[in-house]
Amino acid sequence: MNLLLIGSGGREHALAWKLSQSPRCDTLFIAPGNPGTAQCGTNVSLDPLDFPAVHRFVLEHQVDMVVVGPEQPLVEGMADYLGERGVPVIGPRKAGALLEGSKSFSKAFMEKYGIPSARYASFSEGQLAEALAYVAEHPLPVVVKASGLAAGKGVLICETHSEAAEAVSEMLSGKAFGDAGRTVVIEQFLKGIEISVFVLTDGKDYVILPSAKDYKRIGEGDTGLNTGGMGAVSPVPFADAAFMQRVEKTVVQPTVHGLMSEGIHYQGFIFIGLMVEGDIPWVLEYNVRMGDPETEVVIPRLKNDLVELFEATVNGQLGEVAVETDPRTCVTVMLVSGGYPGSYAKGKEMQLPDPAGSMLFHAGTRKDAERLLSDGGRVLAISSFGENIGEAVSQSLELAEKVQFEGKYYRKDIGQDLIRLQQM
Repeated sequence: MNLLLIGSGGREHALAWKLSQSPRCDTLFIAPGNPGTAQCGTNVSLDPLDFPAVHRFVLEHQVDMVVVGPEQPLVEGMADYLGERGVPVIGPRKAGALLEGSKSFSKAFMEKYGIPSARYASFSEGQLAEALAYVAEHPLPVVVKASGLAAGKGVLICETHSEAAEAVSEMLSGKAFGDAGRTVVIEQFLKGIEISVFVLTDGKDYVILPSAKDYKRIGEGDTGLNTGGMGAVSPVPFADAAFMQRVEKTVVQPTVHGLMSEGIHYQGFIFIGLMVEGDIPWVLEYNVRMGDPETEVVIPRLKNDLVELFEATVNGQLGEVAVETDPRTCVTVMLVSGGYPGSYAKGKEMQLPDPAGSMLFHAGTRKDAERLLSDGGRVLAISSFGENIGEAVSQSLELAEKVQFEGKYYRKDIGQDLIRLQQM
C-alpha cells in the first residue's frame, strides 16, 4: 500500500516509524513531516489544510490511505473532503471531530449518553451576564474552558471568583483565544490522577490501545505553566484489568454507541482524557486523534501491524482484531527549548547520540544542509523500554543528558509519582 501521513510532530514520527515497519507498506509519504519522519519515508511539502492539493497528491501518487495525525485538518473537514472523493481516511469527519472541536458539544454528548463527567454549564457570546452570575455562585476552584480549538491552552483553573469572571469576560469578548473562546464551558473542578485511554474504532466495533499518563506542567513536581506535554508513561500501574473493564463499560461503550446513535460514522482514534477519583473514571475531554507525547509510548508498545489495524478500520473489520501489547514499560522524556512554554529561541544546532536501543522521536526540528537544528518549543521525545518505570525512565534520562543543543531543558521526575503510588 501507498500511505500518506499528515503532520509534522513527535506523534507523526512515532506513527511513521511504526507504519514503515509493516510489510503492507510499500511507500510512505509524510506531509509536511520533519527530519525524523524523513528516516521512515518521504517528506512532501504539502499544506495539510489545502485539501484540493492533498487530493491531487493522492491521485498523482496512487495513495491508498490517508492517516491524519493532528486535529485541525479533521475539525476543518479533511476526512469529509477526501472521503467524498473515495479516499480511505483514518480520522473522523467534521461531525465526529466536534468531540474535540467543540467542548460545548462534547459535554452535551457526555450528558446525553450518561458518560461520567464534571457538572458544567455552557454560555455563548451575548450571555455574559448569565455566565458571570453562574460563576459567582460556583464552588472554587472553577474551570473555565474555551469551547473551540485553542492549541491546548484554552483551559484555565481559577482559584477565585474574580479570576474566573475575568477569564469568562476575556473569552466571550474574543480577546482570549479569538473565535475559539466565543463559547465557554464553566465546569466543576475534579481532583485525582489523570490517565489517557486510546480507542481505535471503525464506527461500530473498537479496540482499546495501551493506556498512558502524560505530564503537562513545565516544572518538576507538576509545577508551573501547562505545556503540550513533557513526558509520558505506559502502562499506568493502577490501570489493571478491573479498572479498564470499568472504563470500557462506563465510558468507551457509551461513547461508541452514542456516536452511532447520533448517526456519526466515526473511523479513527478517540483519545479519552480521564480523571480518576477513588476508582471512578471521569471524562475530562475527548480528542479525535492520538495524544502527544503519549503516542511516543503507546505506539512502541503495540505489537500489531499498524497498517493492518488501519485496513481493518476502514473496512469495518475491527471486531475481528485483538490488540497485542509489549508487557514492558515505555517512558518518554521530552526535551524542550529554554523558555518554553513562553518565548524561546529556534535554530540551535543539535548533536544526537547513538540511541542505543531507545527511540528518538523528532517533535520540533529542521535540517539546514547537513545540520540538525531545533525548530520548536518541544524538540525531541526520547522513549525507552524497561522492566519497570524506574528502569525505563533511567534509560531515557541517560540519553537526554547526551543530546546537545543550547538551552535544552527536560523534567527529571517523569513517572516518579507513579513509582510512589506503587510503594504506598
